[in-house]
Amino acid sequence: MGKSVTTGKFKARLIAAFSLLTILGGVSVVMFMQKNTAVAADIEVFKSPTCGCCNKWVAHLKENGFKVAVHNRKNMQQVKVAMGVPHKLESCHTAKVGDYLIEGHVPADVIARMIREKPAIKGLSVPGMPMGSPGMEGPVRDQYNVLAFQADGKTEVYESR
Repeated sequence: MGKSVTTGKFKARLIAAFSLLTILGGVSVVMFMQKNTAVAADIEVFKSPTCGCCNKWVAHLKENGFKVAVHNRKNMQQVKVAMGVPHKLESCHTAKVGDYLIEGHVPADVIARMIREKPAIKGLSVPGMPMGSPGMEGPVRDQYNVLAFQADGKTEVYESR
């Protein structure tokens, strides 16, 4: 009779431990997904019809859950001026997600973070075309900053890669 009581307590503890691990595992998965998955959002991308790295960046956005509408434009400078992209922050493509502008090869997870956090900025930019940024993959990987910018052109580093 002593063995069955001990065995019963052991089974109860085993079931409790398994239940706790299952719950903790589920919570961990949900937290990981919230932190690391892009927010499903509509994003409009304006780009040159002949730009290959722009097409790769669009594919990167789609792979990360964004619904992308692409607008090919022959004169991207007009688009940038009309949208208010500061000249010093320009890159090869410009995008709009909600009320925010995205200039250049900004990673999808950084855009998703911006959407979640809703900072008081005009947009994000990765000026130029740094190697290793989304759409600019290759054997060389440059370090670069994702800049948050205001309507007056003031910037601050939003994230470093």
